[in-house]
Amino acid sequence: MANIGAFEAKNRLSELLQQVEAGESFVITKHGRPVASLAPIAPNKPVQDTIAQLLSLRKNMKLNGISIQELREEGRRF
Repeated sequence: MANIGAFEAKNRLSELLQQVEAGESFVITKHGRPVASLAPIAPNKPVQDTIAQLLSLRKNMKLNGISIQELREEGRRF
């Protein structure tokens, strides 16, 4: 992770963004002390993957014979 001054980062932002898209990261400094990080963000998972994970989790959960309605009523008592 390379250090770059705030003034230089401002002047070269387009170039830095292209490098970040390629996977590089930078620490932006102000008067020699780190103040920010410029790094690629993690890609978003497709919604279908998340739904598949939730359905898989739901299949593996056990209620030990208790119905959803009984659980709901139990929660209302408190």
